[in-house]
Amino acid sequence: DFEMGKTEVTVAQFKAFIEDSKYQTEADKEGWSYVWTGSTFDKKNGVNWRCDAYGKIRPENEFNHPVIHVSWNDATAYCDWLSKKVPGRKYRLPTEAEWEYAAGNGAKHTKYSWGNGPPSGKKGGNVADETAKKQDPSWNIFEGYTDGFVYTAPVGSFAPNDFGLFDMTGNVWEWCRDWYANYEDTGKPTFDPPGPVTGSSRVLRGGSWYRNAEYCR
Repeated sequence: DFEMGKTEVTVAQFKAFIEDSKYQTEADKEGWSYVWTGSTFDKKNGVNWRCDAYGKIRPENEFNHPVIHVSWNDATAYCDWLSKKVPGRKYRLPTEAEWEYAAGNGAKHTKYSWGNGPPSGKKGGNVADETAKKQDPSWNIFEGYTDGFVYTAPVGSFAPNDFGLFDMTGNVWEWCRDWYANYEDTGKPTFDPPGPVTGSSRVLRGGSWYRNAEYCR
């Protein structure tokens, strides 16, 4: 058994970590991050965890949005800090196998966190939708679905899945503990695979506000 946070980490939660620990994120150190230009992602100077998808500083009324512009190392540092703040608890990123089990409603192993069918109303998520297509007609979207958000949405804006977890499909990509590997190529066991020992990149899962069905599965 394992437990998982109900929502993605918010800007407010990450702000508490930064202020208490004096931690500097990799975007802070390097002086830039990737921002949405309307059609692609480009590097932009001066962007960090305080910023939205465009690279603008978020107002306080958006502190309930998920924090972005954070690296795998930043996310791991947040977990380590939280472990020290909460006695008797050990926080870490989920393994990819744990994440997939949680997102796919356990043994049901659904395509999306809301189920196998297309999104509908609150039983859906913040994904590429008709709202996005109004901004860019070439956007590849979930046809016929409107979630009401072009970019990030406040956490918990949509219905939870069977485990009571929010935004497991869409909104923002979520870091997993594992190094990336294609299990079909590596021959790893399919039951609770531990992930490779080393690698060149870490696992991201869940899709986001700008991703279509293929990337959200």
